[in-house]
Amino acid sequence: MRIKIVYDNTSIRKDLQSDWGFAAVIEIGNHKILFDAGADGDILLNNMRKMGIDPATIDTVFISHHHFDHTGGLAAFLAKNNRVTIYVPESLRGVRNAAEVIHVSEPCTIGDQLYSTGELAGIEQSLIIETAKGTVLIVGCSHPGLGDIMKVAEAYGDIYAVVGGFHGFREFDILKNVRHICPTHCTQATDELRTLYPEKTITGGAGKIIEL
Repeated sequence: MRIKIVYDNTSIRKDLQSDWGFAAVIEIGNHKILFDAGADGDILLNNMRKMGIDPATIDTVFISHHHFDHTGGLAAFLAKNNRVTIYVPESLRGVRNAAEVIHVSEPCTIGDQLYSTGELAGIEQSLIIETAKGTVLIVGCSHPGLGDIMKVAEAYGDIYAVVGGFHGFREFDILKNVRHICPTHCTQATDELRTLYPEKTITGGAGKIIEL
């Protein structure tokens, strides 16, 4: 599987624009998933184009939570591809112009090898992906707490990798058995994670492609 970060606070490529927000395109099996949509539609679409990602090839959109830095680019994306199924937390309303909008409250299956943690703490869902190496957890901002999110994800198997925004997370020990960590966007303890786990911490940023 591949995780292509298309929107982040930093960029690893000079031709891609950084901005406060997060979005990634996940390729696994026959699925191509847009996880979150960043804050600005022009930045999202331009970064996708420069990374060779055609919006028309996306089949599923997964929105972690309602904050604008994760939803601001959604309308622009849907103007390019409205044939997708969108999974949003139960609390997020007003999403339209898609083939189907599914509101998620409880943990559920959203596709082959793909699961939602369900909406946690009344605000945010995270994406769980089953792989032969273990589960990969993709998070938006981890507002419910990364530890609580991981507890839900562990029901689907040992966590192999965690990618996304960790917000104010400080419980570093809970990541000791995770093989790969990619803290992005709102993570406040990125430097500490690199110091504690230098061999398994992956630098994010727009343009980063993670193969797991």
